[in-house]
Amino acid sequence: MKILFILNPKSGTEPVDSYEIQSRIAAYFPDASFCITQMPGHATKLAQDAVKEHFEAVVAMGGDGTVNEVVKALVGTQTALGIVPRGSGNGFARELGLVGPIQKTLEKLKNSSVQFCDVGLANEEPFLNVAGVGLEAAIAWKFAAQKKRGMVPYFTLAAKTLFTYKPPVLRVTLNGQQHRWAPLSLVFANNRQYGSRFIIAPRAAIADGKLDLVIIKDVSKLKLLWALPSFFSGKEPPLRVTASTTLQQAVIEAEGEIPYHIDGEPRKAQGRLEIGLRPLALRLLVP
Repeated sequence: MKILFILNPKSGTEPVDSYEIQSRIAAYFPDASFCITQMPGHATKLAQDAVKEHFEAVVAMGGDGTVNEVVKALVGTQTALGIVPRGSGNGFARELGLVGPIQKTLEKLKNSSVQFCDVGLANEEPFLNVAGVGLEAAIAWKFAAQKKRGMVPYFTLAAKTLFTYKPPVLRVTLNGQQHRWAPLSLVFANNRQYGSRFIIAPRAAIADGKLDLVIIKDVSKLKLLWALPSFFSGKEPPLRVTASTTLQQAVIEAEGEIPYHIDGEPRKAQGRLEIGLRPLALRLLVP
């Protein structure tokens, strides 16, 4: 297989030995090509070049943000996406069973098959895992601005943000019906979990031709703490805290800027955010 591995050395919390990683790759994929990203967005350019050179697969070695960069170049092409997770959450890779020591992940990739999966869109920008508006977007913006990585810094920041966040009023159009909501978060899920086993959309599936919308209500902090264990158990979250439906497209409107995130990467829209879906638009290496 003509395959390219793209390593983001800044992903995760552990030091990177690129020579050791390359030697491990060579043990399973002797003819593989290997690149290291130099800046944000570089993984997209490297993957675009791989598509032009007719690579059969590109493997993203990083967190969900690195995977997202590679996906942008591969949607609608004949080049498949592979993942070797190196982030702190690794939500999408975890759902595929691609977690654990690098040699185990490489072995799984070596014996993988190609399947098709859906790709979400936020203002036409692809996302593979989860996009969201509200609290989680506010957290994504703050997390991007701080130097500390990992789940402990993330959840510490999330707890602080939770107690100060004031939900704005949003006009949301779903399936032709308009709603006026001020939720804690609107979550558009192509996959079940954010990462670190935090399952936000238990019924979501990556090849079902739809996104799962989870509305996290602006309830008391006590109710949120009561509901928290359910998000790690894989059970349906309590209805008093969340509501859910499925969709293929949605429009979110508000006065001024709308902060949002795609696969954990912060973005902003001016007054209007369109959510969509490209069914089965990405080839994926699945164990």
